[in-house]
Amino acid sequence: MNAFETLKQRGYFEWCTNEERLSQVMSEEMITAYVGFDPTADSLHVGHLIPLMALGWLQRLGHRPIALAGGGTGLIGDPSGKSKERNLITLEAVMHNIEGVKAQLQKFLNFDCGENSALLLNNYDWLSKITFLEVLHDVGKFFSINNLIAREYIRSRLEDPEKGISYTEFSYVLLQAMDFKYLNEHYNCRLQMGGNDQQGNLLAGSDYIRRTSGAEVFGLTQPLLLTSSGTKFGKTEAGAVWLDANKTSPYKFYQFWFNTDDRDVEKLLKLYTFMSLDEIAQLMTQHDSKPENRAAQKRLAFEVTRTVHGEETANSVVNVSEILFNPSMNFSEVSEVTCGILKQEVPYKKLEGVEFPVSVVNIISSSGACESNGEAKRAIRQGGVSINGNKITDEKATLSQDSLINGKYLFVRIGRKKFNMAEFA
Repeated sequence: MNAFETLKQRGYFEWCTNEERLSQVMSEEMITAYVGFDPTADSLHVGHLIPLMALGWLQRLGHRPIALAGGGTGLIGDPSGKSKERNLITLEAVMHNIEGVKAQLQKFLNFDCGENSALLLNNYDWLSKITFLEVLHDVGKFFSINNLIAREYIRSRLEDPEKGISYTEFSYVLLQAMDFKYLNEHYNCRLQMGGNDQQGNLLAGSDYIRRTSGAEVFGLTQPLLLTSSGTKFGKTEAGAVWLDANKTSPYKFYQFWFNTDDRDVEKLLKLYTFMSLDEIAQLMTQHDSKPENRAAQKRLAFEVTRTVHGEETANSVVNVSEILFNPSMNFSEVSEVTCGILKQEVPYKKLEGVEFPVSVVNIISSSGACESNGEAKRAIRQGGVSINGNKITDEKATLSQDSLINGKYLFVRIGRKKFNMAEFA
């Protein structure tokens, strides 16, 4: 299928400088496309993924992607869609952040596949070599102040005396246009993509290239993604959902996708996975027949988690979900990776100097599942206690060292919701 049509059918298209012509070019030749990201943090988050997934799909359909790290523009800050001035960050911080993002990009793009291998470039490499006089003399004359002031996000800030906009941020559009021109001249890049808040910048870059070199280039935007409830996708009460496991744990990452509303899940499968449209359609037929099984959400959560964190981790977080929510879960084959994830997600204690066999009552209280031995005994009498999936009915029972999972773990469940983990040193 024509790559342009794929972008449209999967939801990666909102606006284009010349839709008919771009579709024709994509059907006739390999096109080089780029997406830029300013490294304001050392990790990408879910909000970055739609343009990145669009690049991934273009590469899978034979085109060449460029991921452009804004080592230069990151020092300035894009004012698009911002209601106030960004805090400037140092060059050292920007370079540190770029290093953090490199490995994440490799989850979505192939940097070693021949002619259409992905490229990771840093605009600091060329922007840092341009003098201020060169910008004013060779670039600034192609940009109308009238047009820039007419932009909504600039006008709104100019009209508010408490906010305003600095010359630094006001000049950002020139730097982004210079990037597009550099990539066009050195890598034959003809397509720039970004979120819908980038439309003005994409237009400015395309126009700058047309007026200076006459090359035919294109800009394409993806829509702002809203949930069916009208909220911006990718945000939680805790903030952004990060790709870095140290910022958002793989389990919480999985749960974010698993909790998708039925009304949104098909759209998200198209946007955030590399599943074919036919496979998604079949899955949705299965899901719609028994929505209570949440088959579509499970597949969505697994696919995105596998892409970002790898298959072993994805399988482990599925097991964690089973452990936490399925009382009849078999613990005999719980992996060390799964145990490592559980440590981060449930009440956990490391117990030292325990001599086996040990009383189950003592284990329940020392693990933190109950505050005292007396409370542990009452919980056993009420019939709601299990250890490693085995129901405990005798408050005088003991556990041997052989009962530990992987030779060192015990899992204590009380009722449906209380779950504690103990590790024996």
